[in-house]
Amino acid sequence: MTQTNDGKCGCCCGIDLTRVKEIISECGTKENCLIPILQKVQDEYRYLPEEAMALIAEKLGISPATVFGVATFYAQFSLDPKGKYIIKVCNGTACHVRGNKTIIDAIRNRIGLEAQSGTTSDMMYTLETVSCLGACSLAPAVIINDKVYGTMNPTKMVAAIDELE
Repeated sequence: MTQTNDGKCGCCCGIDLTRVKEIISECGTKENCLIPILQKVQDEYRYLPEEAMALIAEKLGISPATVFGVATFYAQFSLDPKGKYIIKVCNGTACHVRGNKTIIDAIRNRIGLEAQSGTTSDMMYTLETVSCLGACSLAPAVIINDKVYGTMNPTKMVAAIDELE
């Protein structure tokens, strides 16, 4: 991995690794700092860029495979870029029975999300279905970033997205 004088990696991605270095300095370079570093890097970039993981491995003195293994083991981490707003729709039994499919369709239509994609091309929205949000009494439930929305229907879902903008 090469870097330019402006802190960006030398590959085609152009990711500024200066913030990654700062995060490593804040957290430390011991191997047990890996997960907190990955969490902060993901908070910064909304995913874990490959170049950042390589730098983390180098600075912590561990193999890139170890960093990648941890990043892919835990569901909280993503190797793919995510949108500014992450919309998680519960797919648990209660939410499924109460019509989460119509909510997913309404979200896709409202944000203009292609059927095969999880993130809009403008990087504003990422749509995910999750096994359970643990909010069965609020079914169907949705989380946008850290805010829980309960007893959703397509109209309420579109209104919630409209409020974001």
